[in-house]
Amino acid sequence: MMERTRNFTEGPILGPLIGFALPVLAALFLQAMYGAVDLLIVGQYAETADVSAVATGSQLMHTVTTVIVGLAMGVTVLLGQKIGEGSGKQAGAVIGGGIWLFAVLSLAMTAVLVVLAPALCALLHAPEDAFAPTVSYVRVCSAGTVFIVAFNVLGSVFRGIGDSKMPLITVAIACAANILGDLLLVALLHMGAAGAALATVFAQAISVLLSLRIIARRKLPFEFSRGDIRRNGPVIRHILGIGTPMALQDLLVSISFLVILAIVNGLGLIQSAGVGVAEKLCGFIMLVPSAYMQAMSAFVAQNIGAGKPARARRALLCGIATSLLCGMVIGYASFFHGDLLSALFARDPQVIAASADYLRAYAIDCLLTSFLFCFIGYFSGMGKTVFVMLQGLAGAFMVRIPVSFAVSRIAGVSLFAIGLATPASTLVQIVLCVLFMGRCMKQEKSKNRGRRF
Repeated sequence: MMERTRNFTEGPILGPLIGFALPVLAALFLQAMYGAVDLLIVGQYAETADVSAVATGSQLMHTVTTVIVGLAMGVTVLLGQKIGEGSGKQAGAVIGGGIWLFAVLSLAMTAVLVVLAPALCALLHAPEDAFAPTVSYVRVCSAGTVFIVAFNVLGSVFRGIGDSKMPLITVAIACAANILGDLLLVALLHMGAAGAALATVFAQAISVLLSLRIIARRKLPFEFSRGDIRRNGPVIRHILGIGTPMALQDLLVSISFLVILAIVNGLGLIQSAGVGVAEKLCGFIMLVPSAYMQAMSAFVAQNIGAGKPARARRALLCGIATSLLCGMVIGYASFFHGDLLSALFARDPQVIAASADYLRAYAIDCLLTSFLFCFIGYFSGMGKTVFVMLQGLAGAFMVRIPVSFAVSRIAGVSLFAIGLATPASTLVQIVLCVLFMGRCMKQEKSKNRGRRF
């Protein structure tokens, strides 16, 4: 007997939305821990150069992951829409086509990253003392790209069918394995950045293999067989049509953060390590809005597929309100107690002070992202991913990069001042989202009037 999907098209909105978002939040928390453990253990048991290497290398690998997540959003949205339409057979084809697409993609990305690792680290201006360990970190992680891809594709499939608990299980397995690996390779064997990278790859491999075994024992809420895993042109084009703008937006936005990192790396080793620590903490600061973004996309996709746009908009308002309440608390802690948070990942007082200074800017941004991330999830669920891409590019290349570069030219500039480029960008993106929302509502009203006549 097949399991039922979670139906978001009927009944209350706030309760089911929060109920779906909480496992997503827990999974994102563990995923943030998964990445932060590397820096935490390296910061306590290795040198400042290793901290800088893990900070820079993990930021580069995060860029790779964001591309995968963006493309995988095409699977989540398309699958959710097919379920909302009641098209079970087509839902199976979406999963099969997605698996084929991402298998090919993972092989290509592995080859490119392993070969270009030194050039990419040079582009990021990795400090001279940290250059060799940064290249090692990137190369080892790149060798495990297939597991990064599989990890995220599994999550996209289950979010698409309304199951946010399975991704939580997979990331919990990965987090536990990564902690054990870091303790062995970094704390006991003193392998530094390379040991942290090895622990990451092994953890992802274990997580994917165990997750596949768990999945094999349960049944999907629709027919799916190995025969669905094939080069299905129409399905793959549809997945790419939705996912490519998201992936491109995520890639270019991540590049904008890499540009900021390169700017900061040019200021010195302490600043490089400080921003690296702050960026890891930002992974936790942005957990709530990120969880709502993923939950919103699945919730809205089902309601758009069922022809209920008004219900989708009510979900958007619920998401913004509850996310903002959490953002106020997190923003306060980040702005006024960033030094205590940073001390978890570093021993050097100068690195802790630099990180806390940069975090004050992100404290402002975590309030604004309560709006922006819900909007992004909403428009992604509608399939309006081209707009999502355009607003992201506008924020990154018209505001974030120019402002951060201009401010960095000021003699004696603080990391807080450089970091303000991020909330400035988010504010511009929110304005664009509000304007586009008004346009979409006008088009909907015009369409409804046309149907009456």
